[in-house]
Amino acid sequence: MIRHAGLIALRLAGRWRGVLIEGPSGVGKSDLALRALATGFRLVADDRVVVFASGGRLYGKPPAALAGLLEVRGLGVAPQPALDFCEVTMIARCVDAPSAVERLPEPQFDTLLDVRVPVFDLWPVEPAAPAKITRMLQHLGVPL
Repeated sequence: MIRHAGLIALRLAGRWRGVLIEGPSGVGKSDLALRALATGFRLVADDRVVVFASGGRLYGKPPAALAGLLEVRGLGVAPQPALDFCEVTMIARCVDAPSAVERLPEPQFDTLLDVRVPVFDLWPVEPAAPAKITRMLQHLGVPL
């Protein structure tokens, strides 16, 4: 399955934990990925993610033609060192306004390829968005 999304990963507790960044075109997914890279995340895929399940877990990788590339608005498509694949441990669903993010949301989940994945709404252009993704991973019980 190919998703219109980005995929970034952070190494926690000895494993790469991936965050699928989803949202409509132009909402700021690639911009969020670029800012997350500056805080220690690694790129896996930008714009399109091949999602697959194995052993009851969800994984993602870039389509071959997009591997190692990141769109930087105002610059173009630039090479970026990237992981070949990683486990998808959560979804950051990008919304187009801060008011679309609930202050104290109830837990949300999506099921992709029969794997249940936590989902968090996020306004991607907020300066704290990369830090919030790290906190979301903490909330999932992943030790830093």
